[in-house]
Amino acid sequence: MTKSVVSGKKGLTGSKVKKKALHITTTVARLVFLISISYIVIYPLLYMVLTSFTQETAFYSSRRIWIPDSLTTSYYLLIVEIIEYFKALASTLKYEIVAALIEVCSCAVAAYGFSRFNFKLKKLCTAMLFLTILIPTAMIIIPLAINYAHLDFVGILGLFNKLTGIDLRPTIINTPWSFWLPSLFGMGLRSGIMIYIYMQFFKGLPGEFEEAAYVDGAGPLRTFLQIIIPSSSVVILTVSVFSIIWHWNDYQMSTMFMNQDLPLSVSLLNLPEHLGIFGYHISDFDPRAISLMMAACVLFVLPVLVFYLIIQHWFIESVDRVGITG
Repeated sequence: MTKSVVSGKKGLTGSKVKKKALHITTTVARLVFLISISYIVIYPLLYMVLTSFTQETAFYSSRRIWIPDSLTTSYYLLIVEIIEYFKALASTLKYEIVAALIEVCSCAVAAYGFSRFNFKLKKLCTAMLFLTILIPTAMIIIPLAINYAHLDFVGILGLFNKLTGIDLRPTIINTPWSFWLPSLFGMGLRSGIMIYIYMQFFKGLPGEFEEAAYVDGAGPLRTFLQIIIPSSSVVILTVSVFSIIWHWNDYQMSTMFMNQDLPLSVSLLNLPEHLGIFGYHISDFDPRAISLMMAACVLFVLPVLVFYLIIQHWFIESVDRVGITG
């Protein structure tokens, strides 16, 4: 009897040891996997930052990737001068970020109408909304540029020009309105996706909110501003982050609509040409040109990275809640 009890205790102890060993093995394997994936994701950023500080002589050392022989900040000072960084940053804020914020507001209004009201041709308008998502911007950017060069609404000013010979069609090329006007009407950069995100959230809001507001005498506009918007901070944050990032990275609209006061994305796109003017040639694998390129990339990413680090907690939480509601 005693032997059987002892053997039973040994069996239990052995099973606990096996479970603990299995738990440790699983934990280690999970950590190795996560560290490997993290390294793959973070490696380009680390390489970019380190290369931007690496001096020319350190490129010829076998340890230069992670342990450069010498570091310098001169490339940052030089690249700020070459691309006129602060002027380009101001243009980005003026054109792209303002357009992004306008788009956040206009898309909310459009989505509220789609999700909470029934009206004629609603199905057709919804189909057109999805077409704006499916059709890439590159397919319509040339017609947009032509239209903005002679802005006309439903052809009225063009007809007046044919009848009288007086051309009253304004041009908004090289003006902030080429960015602001599409955003104001909910037709800016990826507006269809943002309207759809808003729609999914608004459909999940209880209808009792609006019914109570109507009973108290509030109209649709007041209900939207005082009831729906305060209840939608989660989705507004999500859409704002997407809109700001998309506009920050955009260069197609800027290259088509602007030839002066170019934003950072276009300055980065034209950087090889600018470096060639100053005697740094990427095609010749000039170490100084590579470091300057990496420094420019760091300066381009840095404002958005700081912005995301500040709001990451609320953003991750908002994406989770928007997904549940939708």
